Amino acid sequence: MKSGKLRKILTPILIIGGAIGGLVILSSLSSPPEKKPEQQVAMSVETMPVEIRSLNLTVQSHGTVLPRTETTLVAEVSGKLVWVSPEFVAGGFFNRDDELLRIDPSDYKVAVNRAEAALAGRRAQLASERARAEQAVKDWNKLESRRGQTPSDLVLRKPQLAEAEANVKAAEADLEKAQRDLERTWIRAPYDLLVRQKAADIGQYVAPGTQLGKTFAVDIAEIRLPLSSADLAYVNLPTLRDRGSQPLRVRLSTAAAGRTHSWLAEIVRTEQVLDERTRVIHAVAQVRDPYGLLGEGQETTLPIGTFVKAEIIGNRAENVVTLPRHTVRNEREVLVAGKGSLLEIRQVEVIRADESNAYIASGLAAGERVITTAIEAPIPGTRLRLGNSPAGPSATSEIRDGSPPDSSDKLAKAGEDQ
Repeated sequence: MKSGKLRKILTPILIIGGAIGGLVILSSLSSPPEKKPEQQVAMSVETMPVEIRSLNLTVQSHGTVLPRTETTLVAEVSGKLVWVSPEFVAGGFFNRDDELLRIDPSDYKVAVNRAEAALAGRRAQLASERARAEQAVKDWNKLESRRGQTPSDLVLRKPQLAEAEANVKAAEADLEKAQRDLERTWIRAPYDLLVRQKAADIGQYVAPGTQLGKTFAVDIAEIRLPLSSADLAYVNLPTLRDRGSQPLRVRLSTAAAGRTHSWLAEIVRTEQVLDERTRVIHAVAQVRDPYGLLGEGQETTLPIGTFVKAEIIGNRAENVVTLPRHTVRNEREVLVAGKGSLLEIRQVEVIRADESNAYIASGLAAGERVITTAIEAPIPGTRLRLGNSPAGPSATSEIRDGSPPDSSDKLAKAGEDQ
């Protein structure tokens, strides 16, 4: 019985031991697997070539188009409005001296007639007084007893003559005022203008100072452009001492109805005051004939009140590289596809960056390829598979050789004409 139990215990142990031994023998007889070299998968990236060139830096700003001249028309005399031009409505255009409204002139015509009659009477009195003065001199000279003596002014009627002359001048002034009041019954355009607001209409009685409407000149529009202290390092703004100097060129643009419109402008002055709250200084740009009504301005209308973006043509930079701003990391690093298509992290000197581009002064050589694909955690030495970026830096954010490309050909032409 004891031997049977022992056999039952040892049999499984021997089977397991034999299996393990067989596995050991088999593993010792088999050859190890051949090791293959690891292959690094190349990262696919887009690149753009480095181009070194000279260009004019631009400064970005914005502002609202405002009229240079704006007027509130008021009545200078009282009366009832008897005529209003059909064009005297918001948006109506008038040339200088065109008639806008008319106040009833009846009473003022009567006043002119009275003033003319009073002046005629005063002139007749003056003529009579002059004759009397001349006669007084003759009578004095005829008196033998008075020879050698000087007659008094009263004898020669000089006070009476002076009074008559003063009365004539007063009558002339009264006539001039009556005529001027009559002229003021016609309200005329003080300049080439558009009507912003109509405030009076036919049949209304107006008194001196009554508001008739608001107008603005269409010869020149202005845009106040805020510039920070950082922006001022790249532009030479006109100062009070630089009157008559070459104005800075500006490209204005805005999007409307799915299209981008642009206009040419010039910075003619600064407001010479630093804003205490925002710490900016305002440069004033002007656009001639913004509505195209005078035949000397823009082909596209630039309405008053339009919000526009502005690109100010700034100082010239020599031998710089223009890159899309997103390619610059940590304000001074650029990813480059180096020798053997291996990734490099290059330190560069950024002299300026705007919304679209960064301008590099050093750290890159012509012909090198900058990686434009975003890489979250770049590792130097990573193998790359290169592609070409479909587009380089935005053409609207730089100006080559002092004149803008593409849509800004007019700006370049304006510069050549100057």
